[in-house]
Order: sequence, then structure tokens, then C-alpha cells
Amino acid sequence: MTSDPLAADHCHCADLLGRSGSSFALPIRLLPVAKRRGTTALYAFCRRADDIVDECSDVQTASRALDAFACDLDGALAGRPTADPILRALADTVRRFAVPAVHLREIVAGVRMDLGQASFGTFAEVEEYCRRVATAVGLAAVHIWGYRSPRALEVAHECGMAFQLTNILRDISEDRQRGRLYLPADSLAAAGCRMEDLDAAGTRPGRGRLARMECARARGYFHRAAELDRLLSTDGRIVFRAMFGVYESLLRAVERAGEGVFVRRVRPAKPMLVAASFLALGAGPEAVLALSRLRSRRWHDG
Repeated sequence: MTSDPLAADHCHCADLLGRSGSSFALPIRLLPVAKRRGTTALYAFCRRADDIVDECSDVQTASRALDAFACDLDGALAGRPTADPILRALADTVRRFAVPAVHLREIVAGVRMDLGQASFGTFAEVEEYCRRVATAVGLAAVHIWGYRSPRALEVAHECGMAFQLTNILRDISEDRQRGRLYLPADSLAAAGCRMEDLDAAGTRPGRGRLARMECARARGYFHRAAELDRLLSTDGRIVFRAMFGVYESLLRAVERAGEGVFVRRVRPAKPMLVAASFLALGAGPEAVLALSRLRSRRWHDG
């Protein structure tokens, strides 16, 4: 019999991560055991919150389920019993690594935005959404991984934005099927793209401009996020590099797809993502970005 009463709860989170096919699965494995368990519990928590919104049949049902989840979260963080193994593992992680609870509540608040907001008028609104569903995750993770300078907590926002904007671009076609659009109306207007162009067959010049504009915006965040590499602990730097490599590779695949992202989800081959992860591990984010610029020039030159 195990001396760790929470071992089964952390195993439950690990099983969820293993079944997910998430891009985070490989980088998380590179962490030492305790930090790996904590990061996996954080992932499982985020996944549970997402699933509450995505899998419920109507807004009212999802809202009630999210209310119950948020109440259970507060109880678990306060030390009260909960039947949810994910929240038990998460509460253990918060205690071990002094993760500020505000970041976890922000994640739930960000997921809740999906219930009442299917589109965005300005990029500032998109950024606020990303701050909750992505930056908050990064800030919680940085506390688990360890950091050398408080500056890491500022740059974590750039990293969260880089990763989440990449997710948004990768998932445009699937989000459109759910009636959601995370590209702001002001970006569509700047690109000369109408809403009806997003779902139209064939080539639409405005749609292509929109894809290029949003890819360039995401890439800017990647360049600023590279600073995080020198601000994290050794453990944190290893997992950050692996995640940076995976997501930068995803962004390159989105860039190559162009306006094709509006009609199909970009799905890079897993070996390519693994290779990108190991390249970033060995060379670091700045080298990854330099290589990406070189590849981009070669690709555009034919």
C-alpha cells in the first residue's frame, strides 16, 4: 500500500494527459517527478474546465456545471474534502509549490467567457481572454517549475499569448463549427475580410491577408517570449524550451497553410513536433527563431 494518499489522484491526472494527445505531453515528461506531477495536475484542471464548456449541450447547463466546479475548487483550496481527484491533486500542487490561487480562478473565469462571448470586437478583448485562459496557466506553471527573477512573471504573458494565438489559428475551422471566432472584428476590417469570406469556398484575398496578419502578430509574441529562457530555473528552462519548440513548429505549419486554416485544422505530423521539441532543447528559443526565419526565406523563395 502506498504511503502517498494522493498518488492515485496524480495518476488519474497523468492518465488524462496520456489519453489527450496534447502537445504538452512530451515536454511535461522532461520535468522531475514532483514538478511533473504538479504540472500534470494543472493540465488536468484546465482540461476539465474546458470540457465543462465544450461538452455541455446548452449554456445554462454549462454555466451551472462551471459554478459547481468553481465552488468545488474553492473548497479544495481551503482544505475541504472533494470527490474530484483532479482537484485533490491540484490542491496538493498549490500547497507544495505556493501557486497563487488567483491564477486558477482566472482560468475558470476565462473558460466562462466562452459561454457568453462567441466573437470579439478588438484585439484588446482577445488579449484579455488570452490573459485568463493562457497567461494565467503560464503563471501557475512558472511557480511549479521555478524561476530566477520576478521578470519571469511578466514575460510569462508574452509566452501565454504566443501559445494561445497559435492555438486560435490552428483551431479556426473547428471553432467556426461551434459558432465561435477568436479573431477580432478590427483585424477582419484591416485585412479587408468580411465575415462571409471566412466560410466561403475557394480563395479569398482578404482571408489570406487576415491569416498572414494574425500569424505575424503571434510570431511577435514568440520573439518576446524567448526572454523567458534565461529567467527560469534549470527545470523550468528545459520544459519551456520543449514547449517553445512544439508551438513554434505549430505556428510554422499554420503559416504554411495560409488561408487553408479557415477550412481545416492544421495537424503537423507528431515526429515533426518531437524533432522541434528536441531542437529547442539543445539550441534554445533564439536559435529556433533564427532557423525559422531562414526556413521562411527559403520557402518564400521557392
